[in-house]
Amino acid sequence: MNQEQRDKIASGQGFIAALDQSGGSTPKALKLYGVDESAYSGDAEMFAQVHQMRERIVSSPAFTGARVLGAILFERTLDDSFVGQEAAHYLWNTKQVVPFLKIDKGLEDEANGVQLLKPIPGLDALLAKAKAKGVFGTKERSVIKANNAAGIAAVLNQQFELGQQVLAAGLVPIIEPEVDINSADKAEIEATMKAGLLARLDKVDAATPVILKLTLPSVDGFFKELVDHPSVLKVVALSGGYSREDANAKLAKNPGIIASFSRALTEGLSAQQSDAQFNETLDATIESIYRASIA
Repeated sequence: MNQEQRDKIASGQGFIAALDQSGGSTPKALKLYGVDESAYSGDAEMFAQVHQMRERIVSSPAFTGARVLGAILFERTLDDSFVGQEAAHYLWNTKQVVPFLKIDKGLEDEANGVQLLKPIPGLDALLAKAKAKGVFGTKERSVIKANNAAGIAAVLNQQFELGQQVLAAGLVPIIEPEVDINSADKAEIEATMKAGLLARLDKVDAATPVILKLTLPSVDGFFKELVDHPSVLKVVALSGGYSREDANAKLAKNPGIIASFSRALTEGLSAQQSDAQFNETLDATIESIYRASIA
């Protein structure tokens, strides 16, 4: 493990950018960016369009390790390049931004109020490739929609089993049991989930800590025990459908948690903007998320 990268995530000031839109979320992300579905035909052209968007973001003068601690990449991006360099190498060597990789393959259908991860074929090979390319950690997302004890336990068991596989490969897992912000019993889900997280974290070696990526809680400061846990390197927050303004306001009320926003990061950016307009908008966005993350 790269100690400099670990120290940056553990104690650096800033946030993690989620640039890992996948097949299901890419058309929506492109549409918000001003690229309609008529602008591309088929997956190859679609992914080329979203890669151009990501490259424009990471190569912007606003996007540096001074405020952005890390960035989560989609698997296709790992084999692609930013400004003529391998993507992960560019992030770290040029921008001083720690590279992460989204490894999940999407979600199963809902059962027991949750959506588990789909199987990840060839995971060991993918982890070895990521490690060789300079990736620091991984991200894997499940979703919890109801306060169902069996469902929540299934999500956490799967996440921590996968996390151990990632740790064994020399990478740091971002464990992400997202709670749907529209759940009627969101606060109750968070209480059940927190108890389950704490029980499982107690079995994780503090020498090889994990990162937690969580929906911003209904009760301010509710995840403090997770933030302080010796087996947690960092707690990061997803925007989860909140606007950037709302997500930043909620984040600022949860000390010790930093952002890992996707849609809230790209909100306001457009393919039609000039480079000057794009960079000015991105700079203001990054500053607002940075300020909320260090509040």
